[in-house]
Amino acid sequence: MLRLRPYRKSDAEAITGWIKDERSFRFWCADRFDHYPITAADLNDQYDNSEGAADVFHFTAYDEDGIAGHINIRFPESGNIDTVRFGYVIIDDRKRGRGLGREMISLALRYSFDIMKAEKVTIGVFAENKPALGCYLSAGFRDTGVSEKFFFYDEEWCCKELEITKGKE
Repeated sequence: MLRLRPYRKSDAEAITGWIKDERSFRFWCADRFDHYPITAADLNDQYDNSEGAADVFHFTAYDEDGIAGHINIRFPESGNIDTVRFGYVIIDDRKRGRGLGREMISLALRYSFDIMKAEKVTIGVFAENKPALGCYLSAGFRDTGVSEKFFFYDEEWCCKELEITKGKE
């Protein structure tokens, strides 16, 4: 059974270790880091020093075998507590394909709606990241029709905006 707990700096080593190549790295963080690969110290430094850090909540998912995933929940607009946004969603690469991503998203949705009292949750996902897109859609997110171009070397990616409202999860 998967559970969420607050992120600990000691989690960073495992989380950064799950990212095996730059393409997966960019699927995970887009352009939020200026270099690949990142270290545990890089992740912790960003969490410690990011603007608006008080509005971002970092979580680690774990099961009986240890750390299994990671997700951030943040308020994307200062003063607006009705909407939260998920980011930095990742599952241990050795545990993918077992439904843990959907389970972690469901836990984060429950936290967002029940504890944070959000009315809507948003997330951006690259259409080219088929497993992640499928995971979010199966968890109840819907495509808003809004998208943004992102370039990864010579590839053009489409970042889709998804959302789910309270009561639709």
